[in-house]
Amino acid sequence: MARRPKHQLRLAEPIAGDRKLIELVQHRVRSRGHNVMSVALWNAGQWRTAQFGAEDERTFEIGSVTKTITASLFALALENGEVTTETTAGELLELGGCPAAAFTLESIATQHSGLPRLPVSFAEFRRGNRAVKAGRDPYTASVAELVSQTAATPLGKPGVFSYSNLGFALLGQALAVAAGQIYSELVTERIAAPLRLAHTASFATATELPIEAPTGFDARGRASDAWTMNAYGPAGNIRSTLPDMMRYVEAQLDSSAPGVAATTPRIAVPRQGRIGYAWLTNPDGITWHNGMTGGFASFVGFDRERSRAAVVLSNTAVSVDALALSLLAAR
Repeated sequence: MARRPKHQLRLAEPIAGDRKLIELVQHRVRSRGHNVMSVALWNAGQWRTAQFGAEDERTFEIGSVTKTITASLFALALENGEVTTETTAGELLELGGCPAAAFTLESIATQHSGLPRLPVSFAEFRRGNRAVKAGRDPYTASVAELVSQTAATPLGKPGVFSYSNLGFALLGQALAVAAGQIYSELVTERIAAPLRLAHTASFATATELPIEAPTGFDARGRASDAWTMNAYGPAGNIRSTLPDMMRYVEAQLDSSAPGVAATTPRIAVPRQGRIGYAWLTNPDGITWHNGMTGGFASFVGFDRERSRAAVVLSNTAVSVDALALSLLAAR
């Protein structure tokens, strides 16, 4: 395997935005563990931003924050009568008689279906591991392959919390079937357009990406290919910008977002609070989701009681959770 050249990681310049927020970010992150970063904090009825090497039009892979958009699509499908909480995956996808066919879409949306994080297959694990080490997108399955992987995967215990990329891939593809559209169309028409998210979209293959689409770096500063994730897109392939994610999370905060019912806490999760559809709500009232791909990290969260919200987007696969949670928790 060819060596991947390394990029020296440090917070990028130029730096722009609110001076106090810039200083706060610089104080709370390891400058040599990150590169391009966009940060926004809603407090006292207004947004403040801090940009490190980024402009408003800069796109980032938001990784598993995509799951919150898929969750909103599920909430909307319930409102539209396209599915019910008891609709099973097997009613919409050709899962045959495998156990996963009986899982309800709601159990998948709340991460309580029993589906594992990924298909349990030594060959698939080895292939994906090689892809990640080489800086490539490990998610290459078509919808038909996703379905067959699910049918062949041993399942965990239904009713127990288990975070699952496989589950949200199935959920998104099932919702697409129910609507008679493809997943990326649902994202654009039902979420991005109503919220005026001009730079937020799902791209299922690398050929669909704009030529100028930025890529990022892993934790060691090695370049990573774009993750478009094919059939797994509903679990993590959306790209967005800081202004779009600010608008998105503000709409969750004031409950005006399409499918905002996804944020309602429904089931207790041991040591983590409660989960709605994808969204986790901590005991302190912060509702959030994070994301990470081979070259990006992200976080969106809000606290309705204290009217605070935060967005952090980074082009490096290094967690930004601690930074974002500290911004939300600050007095």
